[in-house]
Amino acid sequence: MVKHNNQLPKNHFRKDWQRRVKTWFDQPGAKKSRRVARSKKALASGAAPLQRLRPAVRCPTQRYNIRIREGRGFTLSELKLAGIRKKEAKGLGIVVDHRRRSKSEEGQQLNVDRLKDYRSRLVVFPRKAGKAKKGDATGEDLTAHITRSLPALPSAYTAEAPRAITAEEKEFNAFITLRETRAEKRNLGAKIKRAEAKAAEEAAKK
Repeated sequence: MVKHNNQLPKNHFRKDWQRRVKTWFDQPGAKKSRRVARSKKALASGAAPLQRLRPAVRCPTQRYNIRIREGRGFTLSELKLAGIRKKEAKGLGIVVDHRRRSKSEEGQQLNVDRLKDYRSRLVVFPRKAGKAKKGDATGEDLTAHITRSLPALPSAYTAEAPRAITAEEKEFNAFITLRETRAEKRNLGAKIKRAEAKAAEEAAKK
């Protein structure tokens, strides 16, 4: 057995290499075939949504968290607040991610509203015609005009109209305010401790 980084003996690497080489020249054609197959499957599915519903989440890191994008799936707490069961959600085209956690009330409420909006617009056709079960559409909903597009993602922020800067805003110093707030938070424990010690000392004198 050859060891170390030495010259390889009997390096007959060019012997009949054409027979063992692998090519991938059909990659662009296969890509197109898959896309066409997906389109055909979506058209054949009738009135089903073109995509599955996903939550609106903030991008990670301080640099990009002003942007809102589609997440992997809805949390179990969001589904519970929207009144949708986990197994039912999978049948309605809603993606569930049991690992994600809702870190803020605003983000959670945004996705709960998104679920409720989707559920109110959803038309569930009965499996057998004329035998509607609980949650299936009936009456005029079955013949009404339907759209297969999902609710759009909410805007990240609402732009304010231009206005004049007030005198109070001109006098306000954000840097000093932040420094003072941080210092107050940092020294809060020592401040409480000093106040307690002073109170105990006065009580001892009495």
